[in-house]
Amino acid sequence: MAQVQSFANNPFQENTYILFDQTGECAIIDPGMYTASEQNLVVNFIKANNLKPTLLLNTHCHIDHVLGNKFVFDLYGLKPQFNIGESETLEAVVAYAPAMDLRYEPSPLPDNYLPETGHIHFGDTDLDLIFAPGHSPAHLCFYDAKANYLIGGDVLFKGSIGRTDLPGGNFEQLINNIEKKLFILPENCIVYPGHGPETTIGYEKQYNPFFM
Repeated sequence: MAQVQSFANNPFQENTYILFDQTGECAIIDPGMYTASEQNLVVNFIKANNLKPTLLLNTHCHIDHVLGNKFVFDLYGLKPQFNIGESETLEAVVAYAPAMDLRYEPSPLPDNYLPETGHIHFGDTDLDLIFAPGHSPAHLCFYDAKANYLIGGDVLFKGSIGRTDLPGGNFEQLINNIEKKLFILPENCIVYPGHGPETTIGYEKQYNPFFM
């Protein structure tokens, strides 16, 4: 069964995730590594656990979730995979990074884009794709049904939701996707968000002020 390791990276304290299972294969999701020490933490974890990165996934392509894409590509030869609807979002990063005073090495482009529904696979682990735009135009979440956790990106947070005031954001769409696509998952499903602490579907259904 896949395990999850998280690292809080960059000035936005974005959660980068490594998913790995007993085969030793791993997926890197939303690499936000910005400083050398952040890069080292991730690389050292991979080395210490004898892991082999085989997938680089982006839930979406805002700057804080793609800052490490080029680093991962240079080190492991992995190109990112995300939904094609995030392409303009990724393209925009080059222009606005300097305005935010952030150093950004442009991410390579995917060889394979992810569909809105379906599965992606590494080692013995299957991840279901859940298409949940609203924070960004083509945001994907990754659900491991066997281990019962969701890599949720910036859709649902503990006690909050993703912001919808950025280009491509849509408040009604985000609320609708959470209610119809995430809240149907098991109550005890652990949600690993793009920022902040983990939570569960049941907790958010009961206590999240956006759904009360």
